[in-house]
Amino acid sequence: QVQLVESGGGLVQAGGSLRLSCAASGRTFRWLVMGWFRQAPGEEREFVAAMRWNEDNTYYTDSVKGRFTIFRDNAKNTMYLQMNSLKPEDTAVYYCAATDRFRGPMVVSTSYNFWGQGSQVTVSS
Repeated sequence: QVQLVESGGGLVQAGGSLRLSCAASGRTFRWLVMGWFRQAPGEEREFVAAMRWNEDNTYYTDSVKGRFTIFRDNAKNTMYLQMNSLKPEDTAVYYCAATDRFRGPMVVSTSYNFWGQGSQVTVSS
């Protein structure tokens, strides 16, 4: 069974930085796409960033472009989300996600079949 284990959430002041990690464990998979989503209280889960496992192209929602960076370490089977210049509106539970085959657009949560447990990110003003 494959597991995605997240770490790195926390409380930070506006303008600060956090780095989220998502480590894949279990049977070896050749990931097609890995991504990050977030969900604020009372809101729908929304796409944040994604990348294909064998490419360097990255994709972001407009509200985080220039502030967040998604990257991976293939040797560690780990994906990261570096979040800089954080704003109070970035407060949410962040989830990493992965899929091993094409299931739909990478910006849609139903395109992913593996999910992390979620990490709370709170940005105070």
